Amino acid sequence: MSRPVIMSMLAGVILVSSALLGAGPAPAATASAAAHASAASTAPVARSSDVPAEFGSDWHDPVTAAPPVARPSAPSCEVTVAEAQFRDFTPYTGTYTPPSGCGDRWSKVVLRLEGKVKGRQFDRLGYLHVGGVEILRTSTPEPSPDGIEWSVETDVTRYSDTFRRSHDVEMLIGNVVDDTYTGVLDVKAKLTFYTGRPAVTPDRVLTLKDGTLTTPRNSERVIAEVYATGSGGGCEEVWYLTVPDAAPYSCKADNGPYREVQIEVDGRLAGIAEPFPTVWTGGWSNPFLWYVIPGPRAFAVRPVEYDLTPFAGLLNDGLPHRIDVSVVGVPEGQPGWSLPVNVLVRQDTRRDHVSGALLRAEEGDLADSSTYTPGSEHRVDTAGGHRLTVAGYLDTSHGRVVTTVGRTLATDSTHRWTEGENTDGLKATWTDDEVVTVDGRGPATTTRTRRTYTMDGTTTLGADDRLRTVLTLGDRAAVTEESGGRPTTWSRLDDTYTGDATYTAGVPRDQRHAVATTSERYRRYGSAGCYDRSLVTVQGTLTRDRTRC
Repeated sequence: MSRPVIMSMLAGVILVSSALLGAGPAPAATASAAAHASAASTAPVARSSDVPAEFGSDWHDPVTAAPPVARPSAPSCEVTVAEAQFRDFTPYTGTYTPPSGCGDRWSKVVLRLEGKVKGRQFDRLGYLHVGGVEILRTSTPEPSPDGIEWSVETDVTRYSDTFRRSHDVEMLIGNVVDDTYTGVLDVKAKLTFYTGRPAVTPDRVLTLKDGTLTTPRNSERVIAEVYATGSGGGCEEVWYLTVPDAAPYSCKADNGPYREVQIEVDGRLAGIAEPFPTVWTGGWSNPFLWYVIPGPRAFAVRPVEYDLTPFAGLLNDGLPHRIDVSVVGVPEGQPGWSLPVNVLVRQDTRRDHVSGALLRAEEGDLADSSTYTPGSEHRVDTAGGHRLTVAGYLDTSHGRVVTTVGRTLATDSTHRWTEGENTDGLKATWTDDEVVTVDGRGPATTTRTRRTYTMDGTTTLGADDRLRTVLTLGDRAAVTEESGGRPTTWSRLDDTYTGDATYTAGVPRDQRHAVATTSERYRRYGSAGCYDRSLVTVQGTLTRDRTRC
């Protein structure tokens, strides 16, 4: 039998540089088993004698090696934002009311999503909006027949401006429940507000209105974040595997897999970014890879960020300006990407109007080349990249400030497959390098960020219908901050997932005789300290949970 295209069956909607706005670097979102206690704690580990020979009807609840959000010891208040059971595509709607008893300036705000599901169900995408601001984009794990529970935590302190007022709430995890797909998604989302010394956060959190943005006339820092996800069950869910039209493969996309998320201000290119190659929890045709340990960012999508401060002088005229976000490489008229936008603004409180201008916008040629080589093993080699530098000044109450943002993208991938796609493999690397320099009255500050994403995997369907997937995913980032040319802080992130799973395809679940070994090591270290945790699972049983540092 021919193996279906490597993709999950999503069918739904659906290192953050907040330091640029003075809030300090926001920690990466984390997903964990519902019963986790703290970053130092570990989940119960089974003895080798307790590991089953193959997957049964139950397995360990989802868990990741990433640290939970650090929580202050200060008094706190809790607000339930949404509580729903999703059976279809009807959104949950409600009203958010700010907490009473904790003031309106908080040291930290943490969002926690708790969920449970049992039976049979695909992975589903979802979102949570408060006052139109997207505060979470998530996907769900696929359940065991006996049922699972999971949770997701994110630091949402940067949205404090939104949380100070009552707002409408909308949440949706699009789902299908019928005689075959029985899993009802039962979820609850709550916010915890911590008192204490207030965090420095953006003064305003804005959304687009009819595709336009109107900023305060005294804005001195403007950051746009885009929760960019290729999803919806089509080929853009696995955009990194698409091929040029000339190649005989089940997912085609004009020129191939090069993708780039662009943002424009009034028709002028203002920012470029690599999308993260998220693998959802049904990905690579092998859900046994993801039942316990999801791929990086699968449960908590991180937004792409753009520093639009060079355009603040233009935006500060008090008029609406057109903001367009698009994805390079998507065939014209083809859906498959969700691109909601939030805009975070810091204001100069000593000026009613901050004037300025765009000094330069230099764009390199966009390179996008996919070469198809036919043979007994088909092959597509893709190389692409782009470069953009923008600079602008603002005359603030503390003098003229020049902000320069440079970004360089690169893609390198090799996709190989045989007739019928019975063997299908990809080896790919994406890099996204960004340099932001702010030069004002004091020493110039420079933040250098190098993001690297990797994917190396092969799925093979044998003559006995045994389907095996071997896969490694990498999410890495290196950040260095300088003042006056001297390093002040630095950090490194390395989140690596590996999996090897085999099952019999085309038969009922209880006849699949599935086996899988999966692992994740999450390391974050630098001038602020060190975190290092490793997990290993065998046949859905957690066999290792080790912390270092």
